[in-house]
Amino acid sequence: MIISMFFFSPLNPRLDTTSCDIIQISAICGEKAFNCYCLPSKALSESAASITGFTVKENQLFLNGKLISTTPLLTALEAFIDFLYSFQCPVLLVAHNAMRFDTPILTRVLRHHSLYVRFQKVVEGFVDTLPLSKRLCFDLPSYSLKYLVQHYLKKTFNAHNAVEDARILQELFRAWNNSGLNLLMQNASQTHLQTAPQYVPLLAFSPLKDSTCE
Repeated sequence: MIISMFFFSPLNPRLDTTSCDIIQISAICGEKAFNCYCLPSKALSESAASITGFTVKENQLFLNGKLISTTPLLTALEAFIDFLYSFQCPVLLVAHNAMRFDTPILTRVLRHHSLYVRFQKVVEGFVDTLPLSKRLCFDLPSYSLKYLVQHYLKKTFNAHNAVEDARILQELFRAWNNSGLNLLMQNASQTHLQTAPQYVPLLAFSPLKDSTCE
């Protein structure tokens, strides 16, 4: 079975996975990228706005003071699933600390909008690079994505933007080369995969061609 690996991030301004809104959905697979912004249903706190740069004024979304075009959440989710289906093979969704935040948030909103069954037909499972990094990298003082990127890639990035999260996670995974892939195969049951993939193609990292839902 051939499976495509997607690095994704549903950005939310609050940490309560049972009720938080999704403001941004992003995913990357090699050269292809998906990105949508959604207007939150609840007001953003001052701390959330300060951390992420997102603000809402007069029912419009702004990022660092710039007006951002938004898409209704249902439409964004449908477009995201269509993007996954466009690869015509099962996919894995990869995120850092996925099982604590990204996975429950995404599955909750998909169930709420009656899209989870269709989503399950294309998504083979989720991969959480947090426990994966702890098995690959011993004795590091931190396993945050920010620290891992500094340690392995010698760079910084905008940790509160879903596009940057997905892009840098793909680059980090590629920096691990076959070590990360081999460990993923050995511990498939720990990544909530429905089946263990025989082969996961990791496409070359290059400048992105955005596929948006606008």
